[in-house]
Amino acid sequence: MAVPIHRQADPVSDLDEINPDPTLLDQLGDRASLTEMQRDELEHVLRCSPFIQQSLAAEPDILDYVIDGTADAYLGDGLAARFDALGGMPAERLELEPTAFGRELRRLRRREMILIAWRDLNGIDDTDATLRSLSNLADFCVAEALAYHEHHLKTRFGQPRGPNGEPVEMVVIGMGKLGGDELNYSSDIDLIFAYAEEGETDGKKTISNAEYFIRLGQRLIRSLDEKTGYGFVFRVDMRLRPNGDEGPLAMSFDGLELYYATRGREWERYAWIKARVIAGDQAAGRQLMDMLRPFVFRRYLDFGAFSQLREMKRMIEREMTDAAMHNNIKLGPGGIREIEFIGQLFQLLRGGREPALQARRLVPVLSILEEMGELDQATVADLTAGYDFLRRAENRLQMLYDHQTQTLPDNKFDQLRLAIAMGFEDWGSFLYALDRHRDRIHGHFSEVLRLPSDTDEADDPLEQVWNGLGDVADRVAILERHGFEEAATLERHLSTWRDTQGPAINGTVAQRLDELMPDLLRDISTYQGQVAILDRMLDLLAAILRRSVYVALLIEQPQARRQLVRLVHGSPWIASLLTQHPILLDELIDPETLYAPPDKTELARELGELLGKCPDDEERSLDELRRFKQLATLRVAAADVVGALPVMRVSDQLTWIAEVILEAVYERARAQIEARHGRPRAVDEAGEAFTPGLAIIGYGKLGGIELGYGSDLDLVFLHDSTDHEAVTDGERSIDNSLYFARLAQKIIHTLSIRTPAGVLYEVDTRLRPDGVGGLLVSSVNAFAQYQAEHAWVWEIQAMCRARFVAGVASVGEHFAEIRRRTLTQRRDPDELREAVVGMRRKMRANQPATPAGLFHLKRDIGGITDIEFLVQYLLLRHAADHPGILEYTDNIRQLDSLREAEIIDAEASEALIQAYRTLRDAGHHQALMGSRPVVEAHVVEAETQVVIDQWAAIIGCRPPEGRGKEDVDDDGGTD
Repeated sequence: MAVPIHRQADPVSDLDEINPDPTLLDQLGDRASLTEMQRDELEHVLRCSPFIQQSLAAEPDILDYVIDGTADAYLGDGLAARFDALGGMPAERLELEPTAFGRELRRLRRREMILIAWRDLNGIDDTDATLRSLSNLADFCVAEALAYHEHHLKTRFGQPRGPNGEPVEMVVIGMGKLGGDELNYSSDIDLIFAYAEEGETDGKKTISNAEYFIRLGQRLIRSLDEKTGYGFVFRVDMRLRPNGDEGPLAMSFDGLELYYATRGREWERYAWIKARVIAGDQAAGRQLMDMLRPFVFRRYLDFGAFSQLREMKRMIEREMTDAAMHNNIKLGPGGIREIEFIGQLFQLLRGGREPALQARRLVPVLSILEEMGELDQATVADLTAGYDFLRRAENRLQMLYDHQTQTLPDNKFDQLRLAIAMGFEDWGSFLYALDRHRDRIHGHFSEVLRLPSDTDEADDPLEQVWNGLGDVADRVAILERHGFEEAATLERHLSTWRDTQGPAINGTVAQRLDELMPDLLRDISTYQGQVAILDRMLDLLAAILRRSVYVALLIEQPQARRQLVRLVHGSPWIASLLTQHPILLDELIDPETLYAPPDKTELARELGELLGKCPDDEERSLDELRRFKQLATLRVAAADVVGALPVMRVSDQLTWIAEVILEAVYERARAQIEARHGRPRAVDEAGEAFTPGLAIIGYGKLGGIELGYGSDLDLVFLHDSTDHEAVTDGERSIDNSLYFARLAQKIIHTLSIRTPAGVLYEVDTRLRPDGVGGLLVSSVNAFAQYQAEHAWVWEIQAMCRARFVAGVASVGEHFAEIRRRTLTQRRDPDELREAVVGMRRKMRANQPATPAGLFHLKRDIGGITDIEFLVQYLLLRHAADHPGILEYTDNIRQLDSLREAEIIDAEASEALIQAYRTLRDAGHHQALMGSRPVVEAHVVEAETQVVIDQWAAIIGCRPPEGRGKEDVDDDGGTD
């Protein structure tokens, strides 16, 4: 930790040496007619700052300016008025000679700096207010200088204009502490100058926009930076611009965007975190900030920055080994820079996905990191308290002489001044408190980017395998020693991939692959089926080579890499999903969230937050919906692979995902249609006006809460509008029927349109009344009439597994009542039996035959569909006498309900439930393996026999046989 500075034995004895001259104190106090409290404040300020003492001795009238300014609640509010009183009105200032204008700026700066110090040292302003006041002063001075020099340059050259004649103005970007509204007392100001478009001025003497804005920038810098008899305004540092001192002083937006897209470095991203438009064309400045935001804040977790950020940390640590740095409260151990690095590290890595982290000020960022769980409460408390202490100390250190320094003083008088300014009686007490803060800060900093001890793997034999060194036989032998069973095949696949991909791999990616591949091979060696795992991993690597940050992720996060290998081993489907959407690799970082899928409430919250980030960006919202589904499904699949979820919970999770998405899509579609046409209105039978609504009804696997991986959605849309005065209330009013049709079409379009992020769901609406020939959206009354008078038995069967899933709940209640009435109709048992068996026979006759020795889990005799038909037959057969059996829509609870109603015995119910679970579980497994829902027949022989026996016992026959062609083609789904 910091080397202790020599503590004086009796610093209090030196107090007389730093007390202000009593004569000066009396003169100033009498001149300004100070109250007793103001006199005490003056004495404290003079004791703590020789700079202020010298300034007031030279210009006593400054004290009146200061006393007037102490009454303001916040200094920034009165700054313009104070300058008008000091230097003349704005129009008058524009006509001053450059020297005179510079003098007025410098007079303002000196008075404001003394006023800010007075308020800070006497506790009128806290640290935050002091930093904002200093930043506001810099903003004001830059804006004043810009306005002055623009006025004079335009008089000579005219207005700069773009290619279409539009006016172009300067944009001044404040970087660093100025950009973050955290400027310290004697800081430089870091600036970047920009302008929207190339072109030329429109004056009598024309020059290019580039030349105009470079001249303007040069004048602006001189106006602020040049030291005269009145001092300077602010030292200006332009080295953060592209190419530093070698680059042009001002650049066009296109030039900046091209530079950062092609040549921007990590430290430049770091610098732009705090960037802010401080003067000039604010609207154009916002456009520029939007253009550059993707450079600063990547939309994916940016693990590609790890190596460069670590190098930045190592550079910081190397600098801190210099003994001179130990007394630097900014750059030394536990200094301000370490706190800034911690906050900005998380901003760079996660700011693209978490817009809240794009805040420019450090303390709010620390609070956000605590809310996100990235930093714990104790860490944030330490860092926040330490930051406040260090920034106050930095400011009060610089207030001594108005010098830009962060090094603690080495003479006893200035040490005592600083201690008293910080509220301590002596230097030793101050230093003790300082070191406690620095110890805590440095401890937290040391944890950032901490890595396991590096091991020397220069002689790693697996590096030889990856790099193709030596003979093939040698490489195969190495693989065999590392536990690879099919070493020759694996070596051949690896060599082929390396030789094929090699020409397309650039230096950075090649370096990262050299670092990754030996560890990846070691991870693969612990599993069976190593060649298959390697092939899947190589496909994934080929997909992410152009986005090498993901290669860096697998290097930097060994736990994530091992989880990836585990999942790729367990599921080719997951491997394919990750290959198509590498952004999901980010989720591999945290196994707790990966293997513990959230419940429906949490899913809804997550999706709401994602969509809340892009309320008006339709294209991005479509991608966010798809990314959400992919991510949520990945969590389910990962938990499924490791056995953390039973089969029915898998279906529950997948169904919740669909329901949450449907509700979000419905709400966004409704808002968009209403924005154009208004809300639907109608009049009911009693003559009362009301607002009709839409309900989305889920059928099939969605309705039965039994979705599988890759399931489509069977949907029916219903509304409760009447035909009376049924129009929307917007300016572009339309009939309610058209409104609901457009709403349903919008929902289907959002779900099924293919974007670069994929498709949400395939949607099937053929279960609506009259199928593909019917209206897309039906009224509840028309739907009820259809079910009562025209529906086929198979359509009524389908209602056994139908339920309200999204939209307006009251319309869903209408549907539930229609479902109850329809399913409780008393039916002739023989006719019902014949209809159900006939439909099953017809379905099987139109299905291809499964090859001998294999079994199709869904459609073959004794499979999932036969269980569903059996349950639906029993529901329709007995619901008139036992309406309670209709409460649920999923097969498992329906079978339980049939048992509770004593329609089937407990043994039959349990046997069918177990058979159903086993078949569904096998279907999920096949989907995860990327295979068709077909298994060897003997594997499920016991379960299928149960189903066949129950058909015989309950319906009186075996499930119908079918005739079809050889099963040579299948969609691979389980639905």
